[in-house]
Formats: sequence, structure tokens, C-alpha cells
Amino acid sequence: MNILKSNNPMLNKKAVAKTIALDRDKKRNSGGPLIETFKHMTVSGAVTKTMILTLIMLAIAMVSYQMPSQLFMTAGALGSAGVYFLTSWKPHLSPITAPIYAVLQGLFVGAVSAVYAMSFEGIVFQAVSATIASLMVMLMIYKSGLIKVTAKFRMVVSMLVGAIMVVYLISWVGSLSGSFEVPYLHESGAMGIAATCFILVVASLNLLLNFDSFEQGEAMEAPKHYEWY
Repeated sequence: MNILKSNNPMLNKKAVAKTIALDRDKKRNSGGPLIETFKHMTVSGAVTKTMILTLIMLAIAMVSYQMPSQLFMTAGALGSAGVYFLTSWKPHLSPITAPIYAVLQGLFVGAVSAVYAMSFEGIVFQAVSATIASLMVMLMIYKSGLIKVTAKFRMVVSMLVGAIMVVYLISWVGSLSGSFEVPYLHESGAMGIAATCFILVVASLNLLLNFDSFEQGEAMEAPKHYEWY
């Protein structure tokens, strides 16, 4: 444990060090060996867990898409936000909360996709195709080292993602109340397209942070449950 350096808020020094200390205390109290039995997070393990969660999300999304409702959309959005914050506070619960989060996200994604599919023919297929393409391209960029994930890069992207989330939250509240709309966010004009392109670029760059988090977690010898986290 000679490296505990991470700028990822979900893989920071204090959180990981505290979790490792708690796990080792449990093993010490049980009388078992410490280092030999302590399982660490690995990149392959994190990738496997990601695939499992993705499949869960897609399966639920297909059901929600076939039976869309405002309840699914609201429960998925608010429920997943609540589970996210709970998991951030209690990382050791992630083997349980991560699948729950995937289910709630599936409800939200499926319901939202159904709403857009009724207004724009073929948009769901286009969105899924673009998402897969973005994932593969950003993975190649990360592996090639073309874009380095530095502390400054992580901070800027995280701030942009947070700002976009706030804007979408405001837009969602406004649409529910019918009192206002965020300009350009859902428009088809030049400014609307530019705003959408900017959001897509930030979302793609955020994938680089996710890839880097896997490697940081393995290097930091993070506990095994961080693969779900």
C-alpha cells in the first residue's frame, strides 16, 4: 500500500484507506491471516461487474420501454439519485446497491426512450448506436494515451458534468411544473444542436475518467467491493 493517490471523488485516499483498515481489523479480530486473504479490486473484475450491471439495466429498460409510464420515469430518476448518494456514503454496500441502481436506471432510460420514440422515429436505435460507437472510440483514445487523464483534466470534466446535471434538473423541474423551459436544451436550431454536441463531448470525455478509475483502483489495492462501486 505505497500508493493511495486518486483524484476520483469515489476513489479518494481517505475513503479507500478507511475501508482497507476496517477490512483488516475484521480479519485481525477473526484470527485469520491479513494480507493473504485480503482481496483487491482488479481491472478485469471491474469490467466484469460493469458488463453485469449494463445487462441488468438493458433488460429492465426493455421492459420499461414496452410499458412506459411517468411513474417509472420519476421513480427511476429520483430512486437512482438516492441510491447513488447512499453508495457514496457507504461504499461497502455497493454489491447490493449497484444492481438496484442499474434497475432504477433501466426504468428511467426505458421510459424516456419510449417518450422520444413516439416523437422521433428511429431515434432510439440512433442513440444506442452512437453510445456504443462513443464507448469504443474513447476506449481506443484512452489506451493510445492520446488524451492523458490528469488531476486537472479530471477536475474540469467533473465540474462540467456537475453543471450539466444541474441544468437538466432545472429543466426537469420546469417541465413538471410547466412554468419555464431551459433555452436551447431541447431545441433543433443551431444553438440547440451546439448545446447537444457540447453535452455529448463532455459525456464522452467522462468515459475516460471511468476507464482511469479502474486502473487507479487496482493500483491503490482498493477492496474487492470497489469493483461494484
